[in-house]
Amino acid sequence: MLCELPKFEKSRLQASFLPILLLKISLSLAPILGGLAVCTPAAVAQVSNIEKTDGMISGTVLSKLDERPVEQAAVSVKSHSLGVFRSILTDYDGRFEVRGLPPGTYEVVVEQPGYESLQTKAQFEGSPVKLVLHLMASKISQPFRSSYTVSVQELKIPDKARNEYQKGLECMGKNDEVGSLNHFTKATQAFPKYFEAFYHMGAAETRLGRLEEARQAFQTAIDLSGGKYAWAEFGFGYVLYLEGKTEEAEAVLRRGLEVDGNSPDGYTILGMTLLRLNRLEEAEKCARQAILHKPGFSQAYLVLADVYAHRREYRVQLQNLDAYLQLEPNGPASDLVHQAREVALKMLGEPKPQE
Repeated sequence: MLCELPKFEKSRLQASFLPILLLKISLSLAPILGGLAVCTPAAVAQVSNIEKTDGMISGTVLSKLDERPVEQAAVSVKSHSLGVFRSILTDYDGRFEVRGLPPGTYEVVVEQPGYESLQTKAQFEGSPVKLVLHLMASKISQPFRSSYTVSVQELKIPDKARNEYQKGLECMGKNDEVGSLNHFTKATQAFPKYFEAFYHMGAAETRLGRLEEARQAFQTAIDLSGGKYAWAEFGFGYVLYLEGKTEEAEAVLRRGLEVDGNSPDGYTILGMTLLRLNRLEEAEKCARQAILHKPGFSQAYLVLADVYAHRREYRVQLQNLDAYLQLEPNGPASDLVHQAREVALKMLGEPKPQE
């Protein structure tokens, strides 16, 4: 969970401070409220008609090698002509179920690390469609890379630098950004190549709203690590996102994901960026990737909620808002989520549930 401070005995912080900071703004009420403002009665009626559809495509994903179920596989069901885009993960028995579909032809895509992607079509004319999908094992397996492994430089870090770094982390955990900057600066003075400390300086500066200083700190971390420290790329890309430089942010974030393609934080921030670029299908895919790599990753559900708000698929938006609240009932975005739920319920013409 992003708002928890990882244990200090780890030599590197699995730097969740950056998304704590501002990931909560991935739930922007603008598209939701904007949709409410521009919806004509005809548009509202159209939404209501779509919500009344009860089509369903379900199925089971199995390994072709041994017929075992493939769990947590990403299944996308989409129809460009109908404007329908849905994604879901298979359960522990490899099963999936997508409801609320209007009649039509759908493209079904299944993706799972270690397997070749599968693509097929499903024709839905009224009766539920059930599929059995088999995945082939990938012929070329991607070598596993441990998170953010860069070099053996940790062995060279002086004790003084380590101690100041740990004190900086403790201050960050107490939301004392100014104090943390003091300690991280001392850590870099004792060991000028301490790229992790420069990264956290960037995170602290971002929390303080000093984006220029944050960008410089992240860039230093990138340079010192030779571009092999993914969190520095994510931090730099996030600052660019905040500054409205979305195209530049996308390039930097993708570079970070090349270093660590398993980071739910990286995928989620990239999803936020693509959402701002109005590339909804790609943003949804990034959020699904985040959940795929870390089931229960609450912030990804906020990106999904915004994607469906843009599409005016308010029923599915509610499901993702509720998923966030189930995972983070008192999370940093919970107040905004409750507000968004009220707006979505109004769009659906449903009364606000009683407390």
